[in-house]
Amino acid sequence: MSKICIELTDGRKMNLELYPEHAPKTVENFLSLIEQKFFDGLCFHRVIKDFMIQGGGFTFNGNLIEKKGAQTIKGEFDSNGFPNKLKHTPGVISMARTMFPNSASSQFFICVENTPYLDGEYAAFGKTIDEQSLQVAIDISKVKTTNVGYYGDVPVEPIVIKTISIID
Repeated sequence: MSKICIELTDGRKMNLELYPEHAPKTVENFLSLIEQKFFDGLCFHRVIKDFMIQGGGFTFNGNLIEKKGAQTIKGEFDSNGFPNKLKHTPGVISMARTMFPNSASSQFFICVENTPYLDGEYAAFGKTIDEQSLQVAIDISKVKTTNVGYYGDVPVEPIVIKTISIID
């Protein structure tokens, strides 16, 4: 098990532990992206109150959000033929994807409520390790949002990842 810290440019932090026993390739990919400093400067580009916050794939530049992609990986979840019993409960981190099961790359989301309809459909791979970290995610989910180009639920004030680091 690895522990990571998502540090935002405003100083807030979210500490999480990653569970390779649930999604080994997903954890390996995520840690590799952290080591490459891939996430530095990316934003949480989609936040939905009482649901989740999503980041890891876009920068925010004025009135534009610009995509930054990584190599795709196999989706490690039940409906894609991979047993993953980690439930999408508050604080769980999971890989975002398109409608194609093997389209996850770098984008991730952190649940702020129970979302059982995601269980078995998305690769959950870790969880916040303290109440303060979960509270940061919940607070982010409540910010005012707008539409930017084709994208909805974009925070009016950008929420930018300063860095993600491996802490244990």
